[in-house]
Amino acid sequence: MIAINTNTASTLASYNLQKSSELLQKSLARLSSGNRIATTSDDAGGVAVAMKLSAAVKRTQGTATNVANALSLLQVQAGSMKTAASVLDRLSELATLAGDVTKSTQDVANYSTEYTSLISELNTLALDSFNGVSLFSSTTGTLTAFISQDGQQTMGLSQHNLTGVYATSINTIDVATGGNLSLVTAAIQNLATMMATNGAESSRVQFALDSLNVNQVNLEAALSRIQDVDVATETAKLARANILVQAGAAMLTQANASQSIALKLLQ
Repeated sequence: MIAINTNTASTLASYNLQKSSELLQKSLARLSSGNRIATTSDDAGGVAVAMKLSAAVKRTQGTATNVANALSLLQVQAGSMKTAASVLDRLSELATLAGDVTKSTQDVANYSTEYTSLISELNTLALDSFNGVSLFSSTTGTLTAFISQDGQQTMGLSQHNLTGVYATSINTIDVATGGNLSLVTAAIQNLATMMATNGAESSRVQFALDSLNVNQVNLEAALSRIQDVDVATETAKLARANILVQAGAAMLTQANASQSIALKLLQ
């Protein structure tokens, strides 16, 4: 039917052109921002999940940094223990040399001078710290490290009693007891146990750090699937929407021109 007051074809063409324009604008917004969700109405549920995943990613990054710092603390502690081991090796050597039957009292006193100095160095090593946190303790203590992003998993880092490697306090060489050799040997064994504990804790912390890094990659991948635009797919949608807009504009022009037929009939 040809009518003057109503142009249904033009109204329909205008509606279709509007919808095509919305699709075009949405594709442009997604491609220009890189986000699949241009507005919350695009995927309300996805927005909520993305927010939680984004927070989890940041927590994981922060926890990984903390765990890496904990690993550094253990490595510094191990370094101090290695130095202490060298000190004990020398003490063991001095105790052995002082037990030589051919050594005079003055010779033993000379060995004892270095021995006493090294004991002081061992006490100094026991005061080592990492960023103000003591690596060792006068009584064996524990530092708590969080190794999961949700704070539910923790592990203890041992603060060993470095000066406690001696069963009793020994400040000078006592030839009467074999140059304190048995006590020095026991101290070496005690330190070896501490170093083994340090190594075990370092191994666990390293695995925890590796796990956090893998979790971060997986969380970021999940987050990307929700919020990042698929450029290839969206480019195809953009091309389709662009064609629809052009076709819709052309059809709207044709629909508006159709009323000129009524004028011709009135002539």
